[in-house]
Amino acid sequence: MITPHINANKKDFSDIVILTGDPIRTKYIAFNWLKDVVEISNVRSMLGFTGMYKDIKVSIMSHGMGIPSSAIYIKELLTFYNVKKIIRLGTCGSIIKGISLKDIIIGMGACTDSSFNRLRFNNYDYAAIADFEMLNKFFETSKKLNYKVHIGNLFSTDFFYTIDPIIFKLMKNYNILGIDMETAGIYSIASELRVQAISICTVSDIINTSKSLNYIDRESKLNKMIHLALESILLF
Repeated sequence: MITPHINANKKDFSDIVILTGDPIRTKYIAFNWLKDVVEISNVRSMLGFTGMYKDIKVSIMSHGMGIPSSAIYIKELLTFYNVKKIIRLGTCGSIIKGISLKDIIIGMGACTDSSFNRLRFNNYDYAAIADFEMLNKFFETSKKLNYKVHIGNLFSTDFFYTIDPIIFKLMKNYNILGIDMETAGIYSIASELRVQAISICTVSDIINTSKSLNYIDRESKLNKMIHLALESILLF
């Protein structure tokens, strides 16, 4: 089956899909962490691959930047390809003291300045939260691997270059651990369609400082987060 944005056959996808915004990161994960890798989709250069991690079939799919772009791919994966578990591996900025570059944040929930969820939720506020079973497995795996993780709220923004000077003060006041552009939308679609979803981010920028990962690091040097995700999949 082919959708407007994914040209894979229906059986090409595992029911477990790792999502990343960057197609280059998608390719990096596939060919550095999986075996028997097959490219299954490449429409608009949003790459998709399926391979094996140990004895588990895993697919990896790009979704672009922002809630509108990621929502297209998640909707099609869940409704046309019967995917049951979504794991987003992304990057985020942080302004919270004690969080450093390359730290891993697990999004227990996600606030947002986007109208995406309100438009879909009859103009009410929707509490965008991760699936607890997946969250718990990721936490247990992080302890097993001795990887430090931060668990709490993300903030999914429509503005990479914010026009609101107050937003960072709010982040600190409400202990928002990281700022990304997708999680709040991913969680709401997953909830509506009754599938499990979790969003994991590596900190790529310490906001209002010069500390940041360059584009090469963001594409290919997030190995702890990738390892955490794949080892957690073994518990599903």
